[in-house]
Amino acid sequence: MYDLKDDRWIKNANELKATRKKIILTFDDGPSRNLEAILDILKEKDVPAIFFWQSKLLYKERPWQRVLDEGHVIGAHSLKHKNLVNLNYEEQYKQINKSVEQIEEITNNKVTYFRPPFGQYNEDTMTILHELGLTPIMWDISSYDWVNKDTPEKIVCNVVNHISEGSIILLHELEQTVSILPTLIDQVREKGYELTLLQ
Repeated sequence: MYDLKDDRWIKNANELKATRKKIILTFDDGPSRNLEAILDILKEKDVPAIFFWQSKLLYKERPWQRVLDEGHVIGAHSLKHKNLVNLNYEEQYKQINKSVEQIEEITNNKVTYFRPPFGQYNEDTMTILHELGLTPIMWDISSYDWVNKDTPEKIVCNVVNHISEGSIILLHELEQTVSILPTLIDQVREKGYELTLLQ
């Protein structure tokens, strides 16, 4: 279960390094058909992001090279997006390790970050991440973009009204997220924040 008080997970960039007026955008559940549109916006706005991918959705024809070339980071989000707390140790290990292996095999790029599906984890998860040398990354601000398909303006409010120094923002590769992303970036910057990566 996602525990905001569990300090083993990075939920805010200030936990890594002082990041005055900086926040991080993260996108879960890709790579999807909306990835190119997201990348176009990020490129136009000159914003880096972290993408947490299900490895079952990644194949060589996906624009993964563009993601890396344009300065973004790819993290693992499990093999098939199963709730890890419902799996035994061996099944969890497979979901996590296979996702890392598949992403690294296709991209030839080392994966260092992991985020569990649904933000759910247990002690087995933590043991496996430690064994595999993965840095666990959560978030401290959820956009709730997946529940605001018909009211995308709420996505912007959910983020902009709650950000603070070092916030890690949870977004998804969804159509409604694409539609509000330029506005979201602009409003974050209007509040004096820089969009960056974890250091």
